[in-house]
Amino acid sequence: MTEQAAPPPGFPAVRAGLPLFSAFGWLSRGLDDFKACPGPSLFYGICFAGMGAALNLAFARYYHYVSALVSGFLLLGPFLAIGLYELSRRRERGQPCVLRPTLTAWRGNAGNLGVFSLILIVVFLVWARASLVVFALFYTTEMPTLQGFLEQVVSLRNAEFLAVYLAVGAIFALLVFAASVVSVPLMLDRNQDSVTAMLASFLALARNAPAMLVWAVTIAALTAIGFATLYAGLAITVPLLGHATWHAYRDLVERDRT
Repeated sequence: MTEQAAPPPGFPAVRAGLPLFSAFGWLSRGLDDFKACPGPSLFYGICFAGMGAALNLAFARYYHYVSALVSGFLLLGPFLAIGLYELSRRRERGQPCVLRPTLTAWRGNAGNLGVFSLILIVVFLVWARASLVVFALFYTTEMPTLQGFLEQVVSLRNAEFLAVYLAVGAIFALLVFAASVVSVPLMLDRNQDSVTAMLASFLALARNAPAMLVWAVTIAALTAIGFATLYAGLAITVPLLGHATWHAYRDLVERDRT
């Protein structure tokens, strides 16, 4: 008698009306995970800090790609944080917090996680091109020096450029945030396909817009703190956000009852 394949998971049930400041509860539970799994969590945090340092080197020469580079860092974040999600899941299940199993957690749903990462890469490449186009529209003769560009930003001498640049960046940021609110934890936890996972993320954002706005601001603030500390702070803030994201997923999506 042949064994029948397990049916594909159905569309996840997404909750609505989460409290406005749910993000602080997620951070609190994420901090508990960090304390319980300090070594593996710091490993991932140090990796992100190293990425930030590499970003700094790139910025020195290609500053006109600054938003694209930062966006690329943030775009890759949900995928690279799979190990942190797995740590939180293991702790939830009462399993030991060890690094080695989390390094290959993506293998359980490699195909769909790969599709999702490719989508993020495409978005990143489009944003990189859009970033350069905006620069070209406002600096038609030659690109300013790095010092001259920073002076313009600080003094708001080119306010029109900044307004357009931030508006375009906000569109891409909203798109990526909406697609990745719960998608990667969902694919990790249930072997969900990438399209369904992204649709569930969009639905989670739509049904909990105020709480998601607070969560987005929290992510941006902690990431900015990490950058402001010459990337050393990312070793702490990124693992904290990664663990908190797992708990956000748990609150936003009902558990699978099958």
